[in-house]
Amino acid sequence: MLTLRQLSLQRGGKPLFEHVSLTVYPGWKVGLIGANGSGKSSLFALLLDELHQDAGDLDLPPRWVIAHVAQETPALPIPALDYVLDGDAELRQIEQDLQAAEAAHNGTRQAELHARFEAIDGYSARARAGKLMNGLGFAPDQLERPVAEFSGGWRVRLNLARALMCRSDLLLLDEPTNHLDLDAVLWLEQWLRAYPGTLLLISHDRDVLDNVADHIAHIDQCRITLYTGNYAAFEEQRATRLALQQAAYEKQQREIAHLESFITRFRAKATKARQAQSRIKALERMERIAAAHVDSPFSFSFADAGRLPNPLLAVEKVVAGYGERRVLERVNLVIGPGTRLGLLGPNGAGKSTLIKLLAGLLPPLAGRIETGQGLAIGYFAQHQLEQLRPDWSALRHLQQLDERATDQQLRDFIGGFGFNGDRALESVAPFSGGEKARLALALLVWQRPNLLLLDEPTNHLDLDMRHALTLALQDYQGALIVVSHDRHLLRTVTDEFLLVAEGQAQPFDGDLDDYRDWLNERQRAANRETAPRSAGDGNSTLDRREQKRLEAERRQQWAIKRKPLEQQIKKLEQRMEKLHAEQTRLHDELLEPTLYEDAQKNRLKELLLRKAQVDKELEAVESDWLEAQEALETLAQEQ
Repeated sequence: MLTLRQLSLQRGGKPLFEHVSLTVYPGWKVGLIGANGSGKSSLFALLLDELHQDAGDLDLPPRWVIAHVAQETPALPIPALDYVLDGDAELRQIEQDLQAAEAAHNGTRQAELHARFEAIDGYSARARAGKLMNGLGFAPDQLERPVAEFSGGWRVRLNLARALMCRSDLLLLDEPTNHLDLDAVLWLEQWLRAYPGTLLLISHDRDVLDNVADHIAHIDQCRITLYTGNYAAFEEQRATRLALQQAAYEKQQREIAHLESFITRFRAKATKARQAQSRIKALERMERIAAAHVDSPFSFSFADAGRLPNPLLAVEKVVAGYGERRVLERVNLVIGPGTRLGLLGPNGAGKSTLIKLLAGLLPPLAGRIETGQGLAIGYFAQHQLEQLRPDWSALRHLQQLDERATDQQLRDFIGGFGFNGDRALESVAPFSGGEKARLALALLVWQRPNLLLLDEPTNHLDLDMRHALTLALQDYQGALIVVSHDRHLLRTVTDEFLLVAEGQAQPFDGDLDDYRDWLNERQRAANRETAPRSAGDGNSTLDRREQKRLEAERRQQWAIKRKPLEQQIKKLEQRMEKLHAEQTRLHDELLEPTLYEDAQKNRLKELLLRKAQVDKELEAVESDWLEAQEALETLAQEQ
């Protein structure tokens, strides 16, 4: 197991961890969360022996193989598939040793190596690597392309595939979904759930943390607190913990006020001096409880968009593409003031092409686009981060947009995006990806657009900033079209979906679970097409009838298996709802200040005991619900 004991670490004079203790058992999948700069990546560097603690101990099993995603990818001439295969170091070593043994005509050594090669499933390694790359969005014709020909984002995917290829005991993933689309995120979730080793996952994607993690390690105020369950369970447990901490803090403050009042009144009286000194010592010995607070450093909103033409934008029979290559055919779309649209579709189907078309950055190859009078488009894409002037400050970027605004107005605004005090005056050059993304969003918000076009706006943003962006978009009065792999954002800020696939952009009648099912069915259909055909005339009427009969029989069997699982899930959801209601009631009762008076000790014990029982039962019910959901998903994939 992985153990930290009283570990302390400083970077650049700033304390990151102070006397931290943590134990992670084999097979756990731990989501590592905390504000930017809190020490998440530094913890990974400690585990990789790239940093060393200032005090305390870090213990790892000596035989554990650790896999992580490399930060850089050299422009290598080797095929992408071979680069991914290099992730399995033992496999590559055996291949080299086999060549040496064959050259030396050492038959005994060859036999030993072939036996080990078979034991590690080496004969299927290329197929497994190809499957990993396919899941991460690589087309079959890309597997043999040289690594040097891929762009930066695709090289990040290659590094991720290489890390997954490693048969590791401990897998360290730092924001693995940042450069993935929704399809690849859904595939990665399934892979990580099936991963047999220990996982430490840094992620700002709530859905990924909910669907993968079974523990959450929260870094806050130089401490690491471990919570059982996924991210949703962490939020509930932390809220309860903070409520109890606040109640204890308020009780202690009343006790301190009482002691200080006694000291003030009787310190000078000889008859009470001893009692006063006793209370002074009690105050000095008292371990102070901090007030509970969860303050987000980000707070902003979109200003009134003003006049909204109707329609804002009308697209009629438009063909979109690049030169001779046509990506989308006959697109028809009307964007009105209330449009809140999420774009879904496989990687490379044309979602970003459609966004660029609507933004006016890509002229249509055919058809027409009409814009409403007064249309003001706000377009956000990752390439805009590269257009920031590295020698300018955040404040100067804003000043270039609005020379009439006062410095104080701009400072107040930019402070809501985390650029406070001197930070607003620092040059952009050393900013992290998250800080640059926040600045690009700030510049977009200041311009008061009435049509927002967002292409992966949450990349590099932490949980606090994603939450602030979600709240701002929920209150936004203009029209919104967004491409994102963040399902929480899509669910909470859009009203409808448009499916971009096979050269078309059509309304999608369903939710994100339906889209996942659509992807799975699409993959199954592709697998059936590539599967070898049986002997005989596969197009005969008899074969088609038999195939239909078998499909109907399979659907019926699937429905029979599915029904009890759905009934079980329904019962578990009803039980969870009751337990959540009781948990809320107990939480509210525990917030009552009078409960912490001496006369209420027994009642407090009863409530805390019942709260613990409810928490434990809820955890068990949620675990059963997750297992039932996974069983249902597995059944759907087998259909």
